[in-house]
Amino acid sequence: MKYIDKIKSLPKKEDPIILAIESSCDETACAILKGGREVLSSEIISSASVHAIYGGVVPEIASRAHTDAIDKVVYKALNKANLTFSDLDAIAVTYGAGLLGALLVGVSYAKALAFSLGIPLIPVSHIRGHLAAAYLSDKELKPPFITLLASGGHTAIIHVLDYDNFEILGSTLDDAVGEAFDKVARVLGLPYPGGPNVEKLAKDGNDIIAMPKMLKGSKGYNFSYSGLKTAVINYAHKCQQKGETFNKADLAKSFQCAAIDILVDKAIDAACEKKVDTITVGGGVGANGYLRESLSKKCADKSIKLVLPQKCMCTDNAAMIGAEGYLRYLKGDFADLDLNAKAQVGIECK
Repeated sequence: MKYIDKIKSLPKKEDPIILAIESSCDETACAILKGGREVLSSEIISSASVHAIYGGVVPEIASRAHTDAIDKVVYKALNKANLTFSDLDAIAVTYGAGLLGALLVGVSYAKALAFSLGIPLIPVSHIRGHLAAAYLSDKELKPPFITLLASGGHTAIIHVLDYDNFEILGSTLDDAVGEAFDKVARVLGLPYPGGPNVEKLAKDGNDIIAMPKMLKGSKGYNFSYSGLKTAVINYAHKCQQKGETFNKADLAKSFQCAAIDILVDKAIDAACEKKVDTITVGGGVGANGYLRESLSKKCADKSIKLVLPQKCMCTDNAAMIGAEGYLRYLKGDFADLDLNAKAQVGIECK
């Protein structure tokens, strides 16, 4: 009997214990969840300090780091949860989007583990994982709601109609907001990762430098960060060419406000237009303190419920992959052993 045929014949459990693996970028992560919303353990081994030497993630170095770390992080998660492999009911794994070599490490390990244990292999989209992080923050959360997706690779306003039904109201036309943070960080001479360091510097800023309004005059929920990023670069270069000094903290604060305010405003507008009373946040930029404070205040003003995942659940982690993996488990969305990694996937992909 083929692996997939055997798996599909297994009875589903009401509260399955799912081990999840995430290796899409520079974090090697493993988490174990019970019933999709109870996190028994969540462990991460990061290679960010190595990449910081080069000013950003180096794909080959990331792949090698995942290879070295994946077995260790899986055993750390099992030990933290006080479980053994025999206690597991399924294996969930990020198969895309991300760095192809990095993804392949996680996918290969997950396939071998699922096959050896004779349990389901669940393919999970990294993007859908970020959306599912909200379920870990609010265990009673149910669609419909609006999700603000803001990460290093994706920026979008999404109307979550059901667990498996999404309407993308708008997305970035060029750079993602997290990508813009990283590029501005380089201009300001800040180390990798850029987002947290720009936020830290912005706290010392006082004066606001005028920045262009993204897609000025346009309606809808699309974003564009290319012009804003370029404006920061040009401002710094003009000052340097004139031999003038400029306040880096002011520039960081000005950029952050321009980048974040539009995210907050459009998320609020979407909730009002779609007449939903809940907004959630997903993606690494969701850990930004200014975004969390601004969105909390404006949601309170509009009597909109805000579900903010813990900061550690906004950045790349395996718990969010387990949360989405549980939804896939309930649908019987299992993969065969020919599952492959994909550098790009859309939100519609499972």
